Amino acid sequence: MAARAVLAQSWGDWPVWTARTQVLAAVASRTDVLNHWRAEAAGSVGLVTLLARAAVDRALMASAQPTDPRTVARLEHSARELCWDAAATLADDPVPWICLLALAQLDLSQARPEHRVPAPDQMLPPGPWGLLAQAQRADPWNREAFHRMLRVWLARGSSGTASEFLAAFLPGAPAGSPLHALPLYVFVDRYRRAPLRNAAELLWTKDERVRAAVLRAYENWRVAPGEQGRWPVVDESHLAHALWAARRPVDAAEVFAVMSPFVSSQPWVSVGDRPDDLFRQALAQSCAAGR
Repeated sequence: MAARAVLAQSWGDWPVWTARTQVLAAVASRTDVLNHWRAEAAGSVGLVTLLARAAVDRALMASAQPTDPRTVARLEHSARELCWDAAATLADDPVPWICLLALAQLDLSQARPEHRVPAPDQMLPPGPWGLLAQAQRADPWNREAFHRMLRVWLARGSSGTASEFLAAFLPGAPAGSPLHALPLYVFVDRYRRAPLRNAAELLWTKDERVRAAVLRAYENWRVAPGEQGRWPVVDESHLAHALWAARRPVDAAEVFAVMSPFVSSQPWVSVGDRPDDLFRQALAQSCAAGR
């Protein structure tokens, strides 16, 4: 009942609605609570969205583990059906389209026609652009929609396409938007895939394009509009890491201070074999420089 009340209060505030349905579904996907909810109150606001989200979570989790491909395919099919049902039921809701974008990262060969739609920019390859456009129709700068689209390219190992995608769309994003943290995720993915980690660490100190993108992200973070515009902790964590890795510890200290007392495991688990130690090292060095 508390979840139902929270969702009812969130409807129409799409950034809040998107975040809350994501959190609730992440918990519900590991239980059968939504089946009980559907049996007791099938018409509840947000239930159809949570059912789709939970099914997508299960499909993504199964694909990331050594699971029988037939099981993954069955979960993916079920999730996709629930997404289309949610999209037809709640025409203004961006989340069903975001969920379909999440499933698109599993279709590496772009077998489904909705995953090979011509791009709005001729410099970009075909992809699930129609799904992104539907999410944008409801909420033009929805953070999760752009993250899901970015993951489609990163799942295919196309960091170049991911960067081109951001170059095409980010200039139009509102000042202070957490979308300006997206390039930081590409840099972490590039580092994670690099065959020589020691050489890849120079990415943040030697590549001027990377340093410029880090500074742009920092400048946008500083002008985020008040408490309501606070970046998610995971975005601030990526920014703190990028500033520290780019040898800007004083700026990193500012971000760490705003994050406190919250912590995100990312990007530390992706950039270090001992992520806890790396985080403590970055925090200590930054805070010492910021005193």
